[in-house]
Amino acid sequence: MSKAIEARTYEEALAWLREHGFDVLEAPGTNGRVFLRKYNVSAAIQKTAEDGIKIFAHPGYLIGSEISKLVNRGYQQFLKNSKTEIPATADHLKALQSFAEELKVALGLPSLYNESLGTVSESYHYDRVKDNDKAPVDRPKRPWEVAGKAVAAKKGRA
Repeated sequence: MSKAIEARTYEEALAWLREHGFDVLEAPGTNGRVFLRKYNVSAAIQKTAEDGIKIFAHPGYLIGSEISKLVNRGYQQFLKNSKTEIPATADHLKALQSFAEELKVALGLPSLYNESLGTVSESYHYDRVKDNDKAPVDRPKRPWEVAGKAVAAKKGRA
């Protein structure tokens, strides 16, 4: 059974966020964009032309003063920013999930079942599918692709 989602305006969302313990910081040099912080997790939202809300920077755990990105490597999840990458702990993941769920409520976004089960990474990098997100012509040649051509070339010379 689905519930009706209450769409909120930008001002209504900001009021809800402040009432529920979020730190709201106006982005310097911009109008209608704010940074949100709670549980040492941060995100940024901005006002759209029709008084709606758009997520500008998706939620990420703060490492220093920078929002990190959650990366899934198959065997472990990591928090990665421009300077460092650290293994994500259960406390990090719980904070990220709690922040994301509260943000969805504040913005009037749907809460999807698979996202409610646990933290969802922005990026998945399994070792067996490395570079598969690139176009086929941009991918480096795999050892078996190079080896097959070398064997064929040797047979042709003999």
